[in-house]
Amino acid sequence: MLRRHATFIVISLLTLSAAVAVLLLRGEAAFRHALEATWGLIVTVAPSIIGGLLLSAALRQLVPPGALARWMGAESGLRGLLVATAAGMAMPGGPVAAFPVVLVLAQAGADRGALIAFVLAWSLNGFQRILVWELPILGTDFALLRLLCGLPLPVLAGLLARWLPIRWTPEDAPAFKPAPDKGQ
Repeated sequence: MLRRHATFIVISLLTLSAAVAVLLLRGEAAFRHALEATWGLIVTVAPSIIGGLLLSAALRQLVPPGALARWMGAESGLRGLLVATAAGMAMPGGPVAAFPVVLVLAQAGADRGALIAFVLAWSLNGFQRILVWELPILGTDFALLRLLCGLPLPVLAGLLARWLPIRWTPEDAPAFKPAPDKGQ
């Protein structure tokens, strides 16, 4: 139980320490400003968090277990890693949307190699990141160069994940709870 909440406890202690430091070192006005900025961030981020969680819960109910095994399962070979890479690149949104989808993919039959390829493609080669940030800020040549250099990495990481003797199943994830059967 403590291990499951360790991250929350550590972040809470760091937050409390930082708040006390701001209050003591910068004064009450700076402390109030920090609280207002925090509230603004909560109001901005909360809809995305709620949307991502609702999306993953709905997908978990809609996609039957084992449905993706043919496309992204252990027997899918290189094709499965390429499909997972393309899906990861197309996945919009931040971690709140992407990581719950990873659990849904795992439940639906994607193996750990495909899941690693999906996460790496999403984080490294996401189309929205390229279109919204890289092209306008860094230019076409740099964005294309970075994309071409990063393109094979999700597939290579997926192959490595399939080879490494580390056991992982969706049930190992703290947030995973299988959907109840229709008869229950």
